Amino acid sequence: MGRERVRTEAGIAGVALAAAGLLLLGPSGLNGQGTSIPDVPDADPADVSSVDAIITALYDVISGPVGEERDFDRFRSLFSPHGRLLPTTSGSPTGYVIWTPEQYWEQNAAALAQIGFTESELSREVDRFGLLTQVFSTYEAYRQDEGEAATPFARGINSIQLVEHGGRFWILTVAWDSERPDNPIPNRYLGGGGSPPA
Repeated sequence: MGRERVRTEAGIAGVALAAAGLLLLGPSGLNGQGTSIPDVPDADPADVSSVDAIITALYDVISGPVGEERDFDRFRSLFSPHGRLLPTTSGSPTGYVIWTPEQYWEQNAAALAQIGFTESELSREVDRFGLLTQVFSTYEAYRQDEGEAATPFARGINSIQLVEHGGRFWILTVAWDSERPDNPIPNRYLGGGGSPPA
């Protein structure tokens, strides 16, 4: 009761934040929010005016061809001051790594440009309550450097938490896991599109 469920299937082109083999995992990042509020660049209102707008901007900002530098200020402007990114990984004692947006960028921005990382969204499921929004976004990941720009090399789900405040949406956290033989994406999150990477 009091909860709205919205499902949008297929069609939003962009780049999701992770796929197996892309992340250059380093030491786990900061836990908790610290004692000061980090500066956040002003966001383009068109990027943060709605759930669809901020998710589309998030995918787009790390998308691009080989050699194209990504826009960190735009990326950072989408996150709350204490926003976090949490990739799952078996290489961590906890099963995940915590990054600030700055730490994510330091670890991954060069690789995104180097391989021409791009990703498309297969489906999206949205739950809202009050100021909070939870999004499950299913993705396919592509890379251009190996001549396979039309063939996905990985799939997975991004779990994105948003808060609406001050006339805009903010990303609180992005957590994700990739599809594996022992971790297939349930059909309910596929929206009728795509097949597992070969």
